[in-house]
Amino acid sequence: MTALDSVEPLEPDIDPGLAALADAILIPPFFGTTPPPWLLRALGRGLAGVTFFGSNMTGDTAALTATLRDAAKRGGAGAEPIIAIDEEGGDVTRVTYTSGSPYPGNAALGAVDDVALTRSVYAAIGTDLARLGINTDLAPCADVLAPDGSLVVGTRSFGSDPALVARHVAAAVAGLQSAGVAACAKHFPGHGSTAGDSHRELATVAGTMRDLRVRDLPPFVAAVEAESLAMMPGHLRVPELTGELPATLSPAAITGLLRGELGFDGVVICDALEMKAASAAFGIPEAAVLAVIAGTDLLCLGRDTDEAMYHAVRSALADAVTSGRLPARRLEEAAARVAGLRARLTADRDASGIAADGAVGAGDGIGLVAARRALRSSGPVPGPLTDPLVVEVEPEENIAAGRFPWGFEPWADVHRVELADDDGAAAAGILADAEGRSLVLAVRDARGVLPLIGDLVKARPDLILVEMGVPAWAPPAEISYLATYGASRACAQAAAEALGLA
Repeated sequence: MTALDSVEPLEPDIDPGLAALADAILIPPFFGTTPPPWLLRALGRGLAGVTFFGSNMTGDTAALTATLRDAAKRGGAGAEPIIAIDEEGGDVTRVTYTSGSPYPGNAALGAVDDVALTRSVYAAIGTDLARLGINTDLAPCADVLAPDGSLVVGTRSFGSDPALVARHVAAAVAGLQSAGVAACAKHFPGHGSTAGDSHRELATVAGTMRDLRVRDLPPFVAAVEAESLAMMPGHLRVPELTGELPATLSPAAITGLLRGELGFDGVVICDALEMKAASAAFGIPEAAVLAVIAGTDLLCLGRDTDEAMYHAVRSALADAVTSGRLPARRLEEAAARVAGLRARLTADRDASGIAADGAVGAGDGIGLVAARRALRSSGPVPGPLTDPLVVEVEPEENIAAGRFPWGFEPWADVHRVELADDDGAAAAGILADAEGRSLVLAVRDARGVLPLIGDLVKARPDLILVEMGVPAWAPPAEISYLATYGASRACAQAAAEALGLA
């Protein structure tokens, strides 16, 4: 008996036709580098695909994706399954989660403002994914950053100018899809002006519908015009548009605005349904039903969901059709769109000529080139460093990025400080350790540690401040200052080179 023939104890009794339609619009996760038997069986009977997270990327990923494709083929599927991942470059990486991305993120690319460079970086990311057998990237982030530099989106945004963000979103879409990897612009209708984090709560987009059209929608219009194969609504409330619902569950947002007004005819992929903005009020199975009713085609369940939740969502979709809440034609329409995407990805993969051999090349250095071009400096030019001590302030975790490796550790003696530390005690300890040595302070948002910066500058005016987040705070002119526009490995190396550490 093979893994594909094993019995699934959690398998509920569902009408086979409805079960097949539900499977056709689901991309559940699994933990680790070995696909479980239930997932292989599901792929064999028509499951749309899977969503990868960090735990899936620690082994032979090309072999893993080959196993998933083989399972789909054994079930008679003519097209390969959707294998989706959040690979934005910069701070949000799954492929290089344990080492840091070799590419700068969107903020750095926006700072350079060279659309050819952005296209090249995203083409390199797409090529890396294709070589791993991954065919759908839940990127680029098309959010326009609020002028004060929203901590929720931060360096994931190309910037605060809608026109700049729009042209770089179009370039990113073109770059990814040139490698045969589907782009999925997010988070419609725009997460850049929210105070809340939709991972934790229903986030409200600030301003009116007029503000939304002028400020937030241009990058999504650009993504449509660039023929992005997919689009992701966010769990975002726009009172004039969605009422009390997130856009993910709002027919007015998806069917009305995105499909009707913007004319998007590709696949709508929801943001993870386990996020509190969707799951807290409705639960994941009911949120899945509401999302499909609203116009979503493909359901991403979230990193921490399991086999039982996969079955619960399938049952909820089937029950909703049986009760008449979810029209069968809507489920059929979603399944047809997803099937069309799978066929397109299969053809594009063949046309690209990129083999899924795992030979990731990190873009032949294009990421470091981009990071060097993004680097900005002000204040006095520091001289040669003497036995430098680099102090890095660990910020509160960004859920989308997680606790990824960042900073100067490969190139310098590093002292890591947590944000929760007492500023006075932290400053005293840092100053003692840095006595007689050059002092470099690396932060990922200076606004959150201004008291610590003030204490250190008062005692060490020769301090060098390195901002590795959004440079929303302007330092005093007398401080030596570097801004990297991100904390990826490439950004850190560019700054290390500028300081003579690398």
